[in-house]
Amino acid sequence: MGKLINIGYGNVVNAERILAVITPDSAPAKRIISRSKEKEVLIDATQGRKTKSILITDTEKVILSALLPETITGRVSDLSKN
Repeated sequence: MGKLINIGYGNVVNAERILAVITPDSAPAKRIISRSKEKEVLIDATQGRKTKSILITDTEKVILSALLPETITGRVSDLSKN
């Protein structure tokens, strides 16, 4: 297993599996969420809070997070420095 990063509220993700971190505001991002729900590959890690970022993994899982994309990318960058 690779390095884990906290994506908010005690939820962690394997940082090596993340392909993209995007904001949920655009129409294409909303389509990604909708289609991943239909395919049952959506993981909601927001703990009931507003979705602020969408993580797309190389295993075709889509993960919703309540943290800003800048926060998540900063945590991934910090891991790569170690």
